[in-house]
Amino acid sequence: MSEDCMLNVSQVKKLVRTIVAFRHDEMTCEICFHALDRYVEMTLEGKNAAEAMPLVQSHLQGCTECGEEFQALLEALKAIEDAHEG
Repeated sequence: MSEDCMLNVSQVKKLVRTIVAFRHDEMTCEICFHALDRYVEMTLEGKNAAEAMPLVQSHLQGCTECGEEFQALLEALKAIEDAHEG
């Protein structure tokens, strides 16, 4: 096996965490995307979105793309809120 095909320790740990954390009811990126606006709204309202929407939270922790989408949406809405307050 060439070195290009080898995983580093960090990649192996992430893979193991993903396998261990996988749930049969885990949501897809598409479903997460459709729930993301409500999740962000709850977060901005100071509500515990992770508790109210645990599958979204779980998906965001395990999916880099959706996690980045969440952060971008959260930052954009915070900026809009700040502009309206200022």
